[in-house]
Amino acid sequence: MARDLLAQTSVDKTLDRIVAHAVKLVDGCQDSGVLVIEGGRRVRTLAANSDLVHTSDAVQEEVGEGPCFDAARYAHEVYRIEDVTREEERWARYVPRARELGIGSIMGFCLYTEDDNLGALNMYSPHPGAFTERSEHIGWLLASHAAVAFSSARSHAQLETAMASRHDIGAAMGILMERYSIPAQQAFTVLKESSQTQNVKLRDIARTVAETGEIPGAVDR
Repeated sequence: MARDLLAQTSVDKTLDRIVAHAVKLVDGCQDSGVLVIEGGRRVRTLAANSDLVHTSDAVQEEVGEGPCFDAARYAHEVYRIEDVTREEERWARYVPRARELGIGSIMGFCLYTEDDNLGALNMYSPHPGAFTERSEHIGWLLASHAAVAFSSARSHAQLETAMASRHDIGAAMGILMERYSIPAQQAFTVLKESSQTQNVKLRDIARTVAETGEIPGAVDR
């Protein structure tokens, strides 16, 4: 499993494999997903193997609570509801809604490394009492490996984006230097001013110049 996760070639593929391994390896797990909390409240589902996961995530965002929501928000290692048919004081608003969705048991694991809180890995079963101590232990091991693989994939994707941006900016600067007979620093200033004036990211301005030879809003110098 660990080798498989690290072998994936993109963030999305890594997340999909994390979810697949959760269903395959954790006793009782029938549905799984990964969510993140943005802005302290907004839930975004990064991966899911069913509509149930998306719906549960949306409900937790709506009521502002839930085991998966809290695992991501508070960086708590694991939250577990053994039986959704019983009253639950910790998530009194979420649990009745989960019951209506046909959920019987839930576990939420924080995905974190030393440097990042990456969200939560969530597991669902339609059966009360489906998750045992062994399920929780295996889930925790999966979440630990998943966090490392997720962080690695994300860092790799960010590096690729940065390299592509650097290439586009360099190409755009070369075009401006040749066209206007200006030095590198001034060419970069032209790109930066266009970015600021038009409220467009620098890398997007540079890509336009690199692809078309024209800079939006440029003034001959």
